[in-house]
Amino acid sequence: MRARYGVPLGITAVGAAGIAYAAGFEVRSFRLRRVMVPVLPRGMRPLRVLQVSDIHMVSGQRKKQRWLQSLAGLRPDFVINTGDNLSDPEGVPETLDALGPLMEFPGAYVFGSNDYYGPKLRNPARYLMEKANGRHGLNGNPPAVGAIHNPWEELRDAFDTAGWVGLSNTRGRIKLEGLEIALTGLDDPHIKRDRYSEVAGGPESGADLSLAVVHAPYLRVLDAFTADRYPLILAGHTHGGQLCIPFYGALVTNCDIDTRRVKGLSTHQAGGHTSYLHVSAGCGTNRYTPVRFACPPEATLLTLTPGD
Repeated sequence: MRARYGVPLGITAVGAAGIAYAAGFEVRSFRLRRVMVPVLPRGMRPLRVLQVSDIHMVSGQRKKQRWLQSLAGLRPDFVINTGDNLSDPEGVPETLDALGPLMEFPGAYVFGSNDYYGPKLRNPARYLMEKANGRHGLNGNPPAVGAIHNPWEELRDAFDTAGWVGLSNTRGRIKLEGLEIALTGLDDPHIKRDRYSEVAGGPESGADLSLAVVHAPYLRVLDAFTADRYPLILAGHTHGGQLCIPFYGALVTNCDIDTRRVKGLSTHQAGGHTSYLHVSAGCGTNRYTPVRFACPPEATLLTLTPGD
């Protein structure tokens, strides 16, 4: 009996322990990633940019709320929110409470699909199937039917009232002490809301720095921003793969970017130009898959420094 059942029972025990760790510890093991990016003109002082992404707030997530509030202690020059703040139609008040201290700083935001629509229960294996078939979100899949609509307008109004700049298929500027940061943003490519033709043309003249912002890092968007010579693109959406294999990495990205660049700082080339790309692994999960493995929840403090 020991030979017949010992190995399967052992595998089951290891699997159960992994699920318990992923759902009970790592998903609440919030981290701060620190990255330096040499994109500023020579002689310009360094800038500290806090990127928060994929909060996926569900009512009652007190530890996440306290951690987000604590990030204000970093005193960033400005904040970039790359979307998917919600995973619960009732989560707007708690999202705004968590981000309240950060909204005292200059900032900008784009929305992701989960800001607009509530999540649905789905088989996680579908992400692997979609990757194999080259289909992601509404890019190749039929439009969603019967989706729950989240109260994203309440988020937008609160962000705008705080002075954060909305970047859904538009441009905006953040004014700091003696500096102007030009920002170009897109609505979420994952649900085909991006309209690059409305913001094409590259960095603005007269600004001290121009940045590109989008929720989901689809290649068509990265190619456009890079060909237009933006020095840095900020994105989220991927959750860093969410369920990763130790010493190997992510299996999926939930878009058409490669797994090598599923999170952190990398580069992208298009049109004979190269841009830095930072993809945040985010600090939340879909409410129906509240697990992370080998991919802790995070925010990122990017220190922008003069380049060559």
